[in-house]
Amino acid sequence: MGAMNTAPGALVLFSGGQDSTVCLAWALSRFERVETVGFDYGQRHAVELEARDQVRARLADAFPQWSARLGEDHVLDMRGFGAVAASALTAEREIEMTERGLPSTFVPGRNLAFLVYAAALADRRGLKALVGGMCETDFSGYPDCRRDTLDAMQAALNLGMEQDFAVETPLMRLTKAQTWSLARQLGGEALVEIVRRDSHTCYLGERDELHAWGYGCGTCPACELRERGWREWDEAGRPSLAAA
Repeated sequence: MGAMNTAPGALVLFSGGQDSTVCLAWALSRFERVETVGFDYGQRHAVELEARDQVRARLADAFPQWSARLGEDHVLDMRGFGAVAASALTAEREIEMTERGLPSTFVPGRNLAFLVYAAALADRRGLKALVGGMCETDFSGYPDCRRDTLDAMQAALNLGMEQDFAVETPLMRLTKAQTWSLARQLGGEALVEIVRRDSHTCYLGERDELHAWGYGCGTCPACELRERGWREWDEAGRPSLAAA
């Protein structure tokens, strides 16, 4: 699970989705104090905000060794930003590729804005690690998920706040199949089931049907990525990341 980090605690950018749930488990296995922050930016799949409480409660119950490390949760109102950066995630639009070659689910600057808000909160809370589920291996093509973008953002935050934040992205080089593997490595089948049953990733907010890989519509890009990753991982014998 990795060595315990003795630096001041971590703030996990926690949406309630698969990736951020695995990142929360990753942080809890490494930091003595872990807080979470969610963002209400007017997303159509606001059910993810409801999933956050359930995931936190299930993690604390299933993993007593993590429970004492799990600190406060914060939800920040960013609806003004969501209205400006309208996309298929915040408005009734088709999910499709745009003329810019980016999916219509891309919210311009979303991760950059999240990190500014998170860093301001972390500064007040005395937390040094900002942990996010951004990934550029198996992802939807969002430019603000790239490590180069996040390195530049980390430098800007530290310059602008006279800080020494570290933007941690444990999933950056992993496929979705490897993310399932990491979940199993961190918390065994118990964590896999929490990710599968309690987290929420579907862009359309569908939670009517539980698939092998979790709840969702099964057709949006987020569901397709999650399903493909699960299938690849399951067909490989469901290894932990160390054995993958």
